[in-house]
Amino acid sequence: MYILENTVDLPDIGSVGYIYRHKKSGARVVYIENDDDNKVFTIGFRTPSENSTGVQHIIEHSTLCGSEKYPAKDPFVELAKGSLNTFLNAMTYPDKTVYPIASCNDVDFKNLMDIYMDAVFNPNIYKKEEIFKQEGWHYESDGEKFFLNGVVFNEMKGVYSSADDVLESKILQTIYNGNQYKYESGGDPEVIPSLTYEAFLDYHKRHYDPANSYIYLYGKMDIQERLDYLDREYLSKYSKENFNTDTSVTVQKPFEAPITVKSVYAVDEGEDTENSSYLSCSWIVGNTLDNEFTTDMQILDYALMLAPGAILKQRLVDKGIGADISSNFETSLMQPMYSIVVRNTSADKLDLFKETIDEVLNEVYTNGLDEKMLNAALSIFEFKYREADFGSYPRGLIYGLSILETWIYDETKPFVNVECGKEYDRLKTLNLSEYFKSFTKNILI
Repeated sequence: MYILENTVDLPDIGSVGYIYRHKKSGARVVYIENDDDNKVFTIGFRTPSENSTGVQHIIEHSTLCGSEKYPAKDPFVELAKGSLNTFLNAMTYPDKTVYPIASCNDVDFKNLMDIYMDAVFNPNIYKKEEIFKQEGWHYESDGEKFFLNGVVFNEMKGVYSSADDVLESKILQTIYNGNQYKYESGGDPEVIPSLTYEAFLDYHKRHYDPANSYIYLYGKMDIQERLDYLDREYLSKYSKENFNTDTSVTVQKPFEAPITVKSVYAVDEGEDTENSSYLSCSWIVGNTLDNEFTTDMQILDYALMLAPGAILKQRLVDKGIGADISSNFETSLMQPMYSIVVRNTSADKLDLFKETIDEVLNEVYTNGLDEKMLNAALSIFEFKYREADFGSYPRGLIYGLSILETWIYDETKPFVNVECGKEYDRLKTLNLSEYFKSFTKNILI
């Protein structure tokens, strides 16, 4: 039924990883074996955007509105109330959709797995168009006029009322203008109403197939019993030869020169717009499969923007460009993004903003960064990595989401983000100030 493609020791997380392939359907399965009773299951699909209708987001909501085995109107709500789960949700990303659950109770865990598997492969969306209308969009009337309504439509109207979210969407649209990340995976409220029921079903048919699936299991369980269950109840009913959808993400080519974009966002009528501008500078950086790069970039970001007195953030403050300043290193994309954002400032400071960033980066390349600060950053990130304290979230859930960040781009490399210990050991052997001179030049200058 399955081919065991690889077995990998994962000493950083005290586990062993197994990579399987289901022979008939082509489904990929990863199992992380350890003694954790808080078991985790996730099924994910590679779902890059083809437009900004938010079809992936609407499908994510709609699949959990009843299925062939579980026809209840809203089983997700019932599960949230009555299950023993320690996590239950679903998420849409720019290029993947994931359905994770976790439970310490074996019977509950198996029930949740079956409900989610039936939801993604046998949803009621093909029988009940009203699910699409409810979760996506539809017209309503108050007796005097028609207006648009729908769960995702309203959710995204809320998102687009946030200046931060509008800015993030504009950044993605601009710097990934040659690939699928330019589209709004959650759905642009102005575009969502152009999605038809037929296009909605077509996207599900083309993407929700075991050959496009990534199944993750974690914790103490009888894995052979779980693999047999997956084969018997779902995977054996599909053949990989019938799947022909290209779900790969196009590589964004570098620009010939930097791009400057000016845009607008909505404010309430009569709101004071003085010092309400946002300034941002963003780069496409590296590859998410390269954990040497991602580890280095986290440390550089700390030294530039996050540490007390961080050189770039402090310089932006000292020059009066703004006080509400942050950075974001986004690794959940095939080609990660690094952004610096100043909020509540004035648009006429744009040139000074750009000049200050260039000035500081060139200073870093010429003079290096403070060695003590870099060593502090190294210690902080290594401690967080090895402690693996994720608060109320199950450890296996976070590992699973981290695994999907690389697995969907290279099916031989699911464990990149849970094997970072050697990268911290590597950095300890280097003159960090000298090392980050060239790293800054190569990545940001």
